[in-house]
Amino acid sequence: MAMITSPANQHIALLRALQTAKGREAEGLFLIEGPHLLVAALDAQVTPRLLVYDPLALERTVEGRRLLERVADARAAGAEVYEALPSAIERASDTRTPQGIVAAVALADVAPDRTRARRRGRARPMLLALDALADPGNLGTILRSALAADADEALLSPGCADPFAPKVVRAGAGAHFHLPMRVGLGWDEIAQRFAGAPAVNDVLVAEASGQTAYDEVDMAQRVALIIGNEAHGVSREAAKLATKRISIPMWNKVESLNAGIAASVILFEAARQRRVRESRPR
Repeated sequence: MAMITSPANQHIALLRALQTAKGREAEGLFLIEGPHLLVAALDAQVTPRLLVYDPLALERTVEGRRLLERVADARAAGAEVYEALPSAIERASDTRTPQGIVAAVALADVAPDRTRARRRGRARPMLLALDALADPGNLGTILRSALAADADEALLSPGCADPFAPKVVRAGAGAHFHLPMRVGLGWDEIAQRFAGAPAVNDVLVAEASGQTAYDEVDMAQRVALIIGNEAHGVSREAAKLATKRISIPMWNKVESLNAGIAASVILFEAARQRRVRESRPR
């Protein structure tokens, strides 16, 4: 196997280009790095197009040693695979402390309909809409929580942070491979998704001044949840779709929560209600 020794190598240059939105759009690829995200991709039957790794770095951890076996499987499945020196990995990486493996995944492999096809099974009642959510860390956290709470899909309006930026992908911790995401939808399109079969029964807007406590709403039925921009809240277009405005009651004069935390609290309450309903005798 060829060893990449130079940080100026063409494959390293490609991976580095994926740190920018322009590079991702031009190549049709996005960057993933670290053993956890590689395992998440492979578990979802997504084969990276390009994979570069430092075998010595991976051999230092149990997770890395296990991943070495799967690197061979990725190569057999068609990935272009290269060993590389730490200096080359560092150049390709978006993190301060690279974890020894960096890869490029096709955006087409995580297209929403393809992701939905991989995630067959029971009906999932929760639709999540994100209204110009600007912070990459918040966006990744919410996508991770949405998958963990078994939301149906995430609808991202214009003005949201790029969900395929490296920081969002890292914070998502594998959600990109399992949670259908529809990106750049206008509010007319999002309203159509709400009205599609099966239509939602309620559109919930989360805001600090909401008059209804989040845990007083039936979220085991088909509902949509809108999370607004961190600084400005929900837009006028999003607010027009709301049937209920919900809030999280708080003590000790705390006025609001980080958008990622607030969304996670509501998503897991919806998951709790669903578990309760599914546990009842038919």
